[in-house]
Amino acid sequence: MGKMLILFILLIFISPAYAATTYKWIDEQGVFGFTDDFSIVPPEYRDQVSIEVMEETPSIGVAASGVAASPQATPQKIEEAKTDIYGLGEIWWREKAHPWKEQLKEATANFETTNMKIIERAEALSRKYWSPTQYKMNMVNLEKLKEERLTYQGQIAEAKERLERISKEAVEAKADLNWLN
Repeated sequence: MGKMLILFILLIFISPAYAATTYKWIDEQGVFGFTDDFSIVPPEYRDQVSIEVMEETPSIGVAASGVAASPQATPQKIEEAKTDIYGLGEIWWREKAHPWKEQLKEATANFETTNMKIIERAEALSRKYWSPTQYKMNMVNLEKLKEERLTYQGQIAEAKERLERISKEAVEAKADLNWLN
């Protein structure tokens, strides 16, 4: 009975392994995609695909008789994940740059919108005769828009500075600069 229990426990922990290929990519919004079929990878990301291959390699198992059995297949990762000199990988670098890229994108859009409002307001002021009160109100609104534009300029500058600093850190860490894109 004891031998049967040991055999049963051993059989539970021995499981078959299969060879597999996994394709990974990151889209422009930083979202990771995984598939086992290369044709599913969007064409614009096929040149960025990281291929991970799982291959069967032999290991010794125990047969029902208690004697060493023939080698069985167990998975082993062929391609190691790329990292910098500190062991930080692509995901870490992308997550570090992502918030600053988002701030840059948002601040740039807000800056452009505010700039268009300023141009429209300035043109409206020059085209029409306004009473002194209306003119002052429009000038106050125009000044508020200019202050708002300065705020967005500051956010843009901050984001660019931080992204530049992250890029320098990546160079020092010997990280792949494509990870920041």
